[in-house]
Amino acid sequence: MPVRMDSLQAFARHKLAGLEALSLRRTPVETARREGLWVERGGRRLLSFSCNDYLGLTHHPAVMDAAIRAIQDHGAGAGAARLVTGDHPPLEALETALAALKGTDAACVFGSGFLAAIGTIPAVVGAGDVVLLDALAHASLHAGAKLSGAEVLTFRHNDAADLASQLKTQRFTARRALVVTEGVFSMDGDVAPLDAISAVCVAQDAWLMVDDAHAVGVIGDGRGSSAAYPGAKVDLQMGTLSKALASYGGYVCAGADVVALLKTRARSSVFSTALPPASTAAALAAIEVILAEPRRVASVLAKARAFTAAAGLPQAESAIVPILLGSAKAALAAQAALEEQGLLAMAIRPPTVPKGTARLRLAFSSVHPDAEIERLAAAVKQL
Repeated sequence: MPVRMDSLQAFARHKLAGLEALSLRRTPVETARREGLWVERGGRRLLSFSCNDYLGLTHHPAVMDAAIRAIQDHGAGAGAARLVTGDHPPLEALETALAALKGTDAACVFGSGFLAAIGTIPAVVGAGDVVLLDALAHASLHAGAKLSGAEVLTFRHNDAADLASQLKTQRFTARRALVVTEGVFSMDGDVAPLDAISAVCVAQDAWLMVDDAHAVGVIGDGRGSSAAYPGAKVDLQMGTLSKALASYGGYVCAGADVVALLKTRARSSVFSTALPPASTAAALAAIEVILAEPRRVASVLAKARAFTAAAGLPQAESAIVPILLGSAKAALAAQAALEEQGLLAMAIRPPTVPKGTARLRLAFSSVHPDAEIERLAAAVKQL
C-alpha cells in the first residue's frame, strides 16, 4: 500500500525550496554571547555589529544583579496575566520609571514590543476609523493596524506633506485618525521628522503613535525621539525593553486614562502572562544606568558617526547604519566575507526590507572598541 504524502509537509518543503532558490531561506544559528559584543558561532570568535544592545547593558553588573535578585525575591515567572494574579512589585516600579523617562503620566508594560503594537492600536481605533502608517513602519505596527478593523493606508516614508494630503481627505469620513511611525527606523537608521508629522496631526485632529524601539538610549539624551523633538505632540509612545534596555518586553507610555484603557482592553496584555520579574527588574536597572551615565548614551551615536566618516558614508543619524547591496545573494556574500575577518554583520533580506534593497544592517554600541570600528570601516570599503 503506498505511503500517503503528508500534504502539510509537502507544502512546507515546496515553500522552502522556493525560498532557497531566491537566497531568502533563513535559519537561526546557535550563537553564544560572551563578554561585551563578542560571540562564538560555528567554533569562531566574532565581534557582533548586528546586536541591538546599544548601551552594552545586557552584561552590565547592575542589570544582571537586579535580574538575579528579582528571581530570588519573586520567582522565575509571573504565573498568569496581570489582571489575574496582580502585578509583582518590580512591574509597577518599571512603569513609573518608563513614564518618567518618556515624560508621560503613565505606562503599560507588555510581553514584547510586537504585543504592544498589536494590542494598543486595536484598543484605540476600529471600524469607521483610519490608520495611516509610514510606508517603512515595522511589521508589528502594520499587524496591529490590520487587527484594528480600521481602514489602513500608508504615506510615503518620512513625508509629512504626503501625510497631510491623505489625512485631509480621510478626515471627511473617518471618525478617528491614528498616524503611526517609528522614531528611528529599524532597517535604515533614519529619524522621523516628528516636528512636521506632529504639526500635521494636530492640524487634522489625528493621534500620533511613535515606536521608539531604536531611539531610547540613543537619541534625545537617551529618552528617545520625542525628547529629540520637544515641541512634538506624541499621544502614544511605544517601545521595547529588549534593545538599549537590555531585557525583554514592550511598553506604551501615554496619558493616565489612555494607559488605564490599555490595561483593561488591550487583548495582548489582558490575555497574556505578565512579564517575568527578572525581565522587569533588569529593564528598570537599565533605565537607572541611562539616567546616571550620559556619556555612555552619547558614545553610541559618536561611534556610529566615526564609522560612517571612516567608511565614506553619509553621517549616521542613529546607532543603525545600512550597507545597501541590492540582491539577497550579494548581501549573504558580504556577510560571509566579513565573518572571514572575525566580524558579524547579518544580511537583511526581503521581506524584512523591500525587494532589491537587501543589505548589511550595522548596529553600533557604546562598548564597540574604536579600533574594531576602524577595521570594520576598512572591510566595508572593500565590499
